[in-house]
Amino acid sequence: MPRTIVICGYGPGVSDGVARKFGAEGFQVALVARSADRVQQGAKALGEAGITAKGFTCDLGDTAAVQRLVADVRAALGPITVVHWNAYAGVAGDLTTSDPSEVRKVFDVGVYGLVAAMQAALPVMRAQKDAAILVTGGGLALYDPRVDKMAVNWNTMGLAVCKAAQHKLVGVLHHKLAGDGIYVGELTVVGSVKGTAFDQGQATLEPSAIGNAFWRIYQGRSEIWLQFAG
Repeated sequence: MPRTIVICGYGPGVSDGVARKFGAEGFQVALVARSADRVQQGAKALGEAGITAKGFTCDLGDTAAVQRLVADVRAALGPITVVHWNAYAGVAGDLTTSDPSEVRKVFDVGVYGLVAAMQAALPVMRAQKDAAILVTGGGLALYDPRVDKMAVNWNTMGLAVCKAAQHKLVGVLHHKLAGDGIYVGELTVVGSVKGTAFDQGQATLEPSAIGNAFWRIYQGRSEIWLQFAG
């Protein structure tokens, strides 16, 4: 039976590296983003590389829509083996002035959407020996005064707080789902990734290298958090 990875928050950086690596290892790939053009173009490019891929549009901050997404992927590609959560909302940059609804939006995408996807996929994932939930973490989550100052200077305060919460979520889910044979792990990307919104021309991290690192932790199935800095 073919294995399927659902990549939530697809774009040209981390998630494309993950899609290409897992696709090269025999996975079918479901690409998910709000932009239909983005996922369709991504699926076409992966198809040209010999990878079975299909695009799906979804607001990943809408838990009901995420639940429907999981059902749609299963109907189109079969059982889901891996969920890769790469989605984030870049709002609420200044927590002293942002509307509280923006803060909620950051958590809707980074935490609530992830929980909804996990819960919806669990029944099928429990029946597979190599199921996993993989999360793209960020250096902004780290408890370090220099990182906190950076979040303020970069106007990414909301994202920093959400990534810290997501970091804890990975830890508790890792232990909760271990008994079901489901691996939960996070690759904390420290630095700027080429081709992403954070790339101001000085990014040094290659998406393909990050995809390889995700594959390593998926195969190893022991790391809860692993930092990747190139």
